[in-house]
Amino acid sequence: MEIKRYHIEGVFSFVPKIFKDERGSFFESFNHKLFEEAIGKKIDFVQDNQSTSIKNALRGLHFQAPPFAQGKLVRVISGKAIDVAVDIRKKSPTYGQHISVELTAENNNVLWVPEGFAHGFSVLEDDTIFAYKCTNYYHKESESCLLWNDSHLNIHWKINSPLLSEKDKVGSELKNLISPF
Repeated sequence: MEIKRYHIEGVFSFVPKIFKDERGSFFESFNHKLFEEAIGKKIDFVQDNQSTSIKNALRGLHFQAPPFAQGKLVRVISGKAIDVAVDIRKKSPTYGQHISVELTAENNNVLWVPEGFAHGFSVLEDDTIFAYKCTNYYHKESESCLLWNDSHLNIHWKINSPLLSEKDKVGSELKNLISPF
């Protein structure tokens, strides 16, 4: 498995080696030892989530405040999505910057989004199945949302007229965020 690092410290992609033959394909989607070596600390995943979305759905940019903050290990099982992680760590030199990665059923890449990031994704194909492992349980009272189309973030979601939840329509702009990280 190849490990890809980004300009924002703490975010990693894991690119699996895919073995194909006449029967189909095989790849290792997660290796706990390799994962912990790459990120440099012990991690326990406590919850797995999965969503199925139609084309043009946009989910995010979500995060949970400490002590309920979540790290997320995300991948697309079926379909295609643009996955985005926004650095909201106050003391980070990359505060307000983001990583945007295309995750597909074909590339099988996995993205690590640590605590201190707002996370979201846009769906580029119908019936996209998005799966993620979380380091903490969902806690509704600790959940917050950055506005998906904040002009200061300048995220290119690669979709027009996104389908949004009510909470995603009223997220906070970065300039108004009092980051808990």
